[in-house]
Amino acid sequence: MSALAQAFLDAGFTVTGADRSLGDGSGARSPVLQELERQGVRLFPDDGSGVSSTTARVVISTAVEETNPGLRRARELGVPVTHRAAALAEVLSSKKLVAVAGTCGKSTVTAILGHLLTACGFDPVVVNGAQIVGWDAAGTRVGSTRGGCGEFAVAEVDESDKSLVAFKPYAAVVTNASADHYSKEEMDAVFDAFVENLPGPVIDGRAAPIVPSDLARTIPLPGEHNAVNAECAVRMALALGAESAKIAAALKTFPGVERRLQRVGVCGEAVVYDDYAHNPEKLHAMLTTLQSAYPKGVAVVWRPHGYAPLRKMMDALVTMFRGTLVGRRTDPSIRTRWWRSLPEPPCSSWKILRMRNPFSARGRRRSAHWSRPARAIRGSRFSPAVSQERNEDDEDESRIRACRRAGGVSGDGCLRRGQEG
Repeated sequence: MSALAQAFLDAGFTVTGADRSLGDGSGARSPVLQELERQGVRLFPDDGSGVSSTTARVVISTAVEETNPGLRRARELGVPVTHRAAALAEVLSSKKLVAVAGTCGKSTVTAILGHLLTACGFDPVVVNGAQIVGWDAAGTRVGSTRGGCGEFAVAEVDESDKSLVAFKPYAAVVTNASADHYSKEEMDAVFDAFVENLPGPVIDGRAAPIVPSDLARTIPLPGEHNAVNAECAVRMALALGAESAKIAAALKTFPGVERRLQRVGVCGEAVVYDDYAHNPEKLHAMLTTLQSAYPKGVAVVWRPHGYAPLRKMMDALVTMFRGTLVGRRTDPSIRTRWWRSLPEPPCSSWKILRMRNPFSARGRRRSAHWSRPARAIRGSRFSPAVSQERNEDDEDESRIRACRRAGGVSGDGCLRRGQEG
C-alpha cells in the first residue's frame, strides 16, 4: 500500500492514508510513514476519520476487513472503493507494463529489472513489493518505487489473492510456481491465464528451468537463487531491447533489496542478515546460501508469515527444516531450540514460553491435536530456559501442564497449538 501511495504521488494525485499504528497514542511513525508525510501525505488513525464526502475514492487491500472503520465510513458516504490491484493497474495504464509474478523471487526480479532498464536509459516507472537499497532518496520517498518518464513500467503483481488478473500487461515474467497461499495446481492455473495472449515477451520459469548465464552470475548477490533471479531480469531486459554491454555494467552496481538476504550488521563475531523468507522454497534457498558462506554454523530466528499459510505448508516446512537444520547437526548433544511467544506481550512480565519442537514426530502429533487457546505463563518462574536440560521432554510436559492450569489472555494475545513456529 505504501508503494501504491508513492505511485499515486508520482502521478500527481493528492493522497491521504490510515494506519492502525497511529491510534496507539505513542505518536511513533515508521520510516515509511515518515517518508510519506514528508511528501505531504496526511495520515490518520484507522478509525474512519480520514474518510469524508470529499474523498474521491478509498483504496483497500485484500487484508482490510469489511468491519474496518474507514471502509465502513466509505460505504456510508457512498465513496467509491477500489482494490489496490485495480488502482495500480489504473495508475500504470499509460505505460507498457512489464508485470513480474511468481511464488518466489518476484520482488528481487522486479528490482533487478527496474535497475537494469534504468541503467540502460529506459527511465521506467517501477513499483515493487520490497524496498530497493538507496531508492528512498535519503528518506524523502518510499524506496520500493521509482518515478520515470519512459514508455515502460515494471511492477510486481501479487498472486496471494489472485489479484494479478486485474492487470493487462504488455510483457510478463513468471519466476516459478509452488504451493504457498494456494496449491500449486491453483497457482499454475492463475499464472496460465495471466500470461495468455500477451503482446510482448514472456519469460516463464515454469516452462523450463532457468539456468543462470555467466552474465547473470556477476550480480553481487549471494546464492544460486539470486543468480536465477538475475537471469530472469536479464532475459527480459534483452527482450525489451536493452544492450548487453550496458546490462553487464549495470548488474555489477545492483544495490540489493531490503530484507532479501540483507546484511544488517555484526553482533559479536556473528554477521547478521535479515530475510523475508516464509515458505519452504525461500527458506531453503536462504538457509543453504548462508550455510555455504558460513560453514562454522548459522543460528536462525524464524517468524511464520501467517497462521493459514503455516497450516497449509507445515508438512513441507517439516521436511525442509529437517533437511537443512536438524539433518546437518553432527554433535548429538546439540538440540534445536523452538520457542513460542505471544506476538505482542500485554505487559513486560509476560515471559516467552518454550514449547514442544513441532518438527519432531512427537511434537508434530501433539500440535495437530491441541487446538485450545494457548495459556501464557506469568511470573519469573517461567523465564526462558537457556541451558541444555538432560530431559527436555519431561520439562516440556510440566510446562504444558502448567500452561493449562495458568490464566491466559484472549483475542490477539493468543496463539493456538499447531499455529506456532
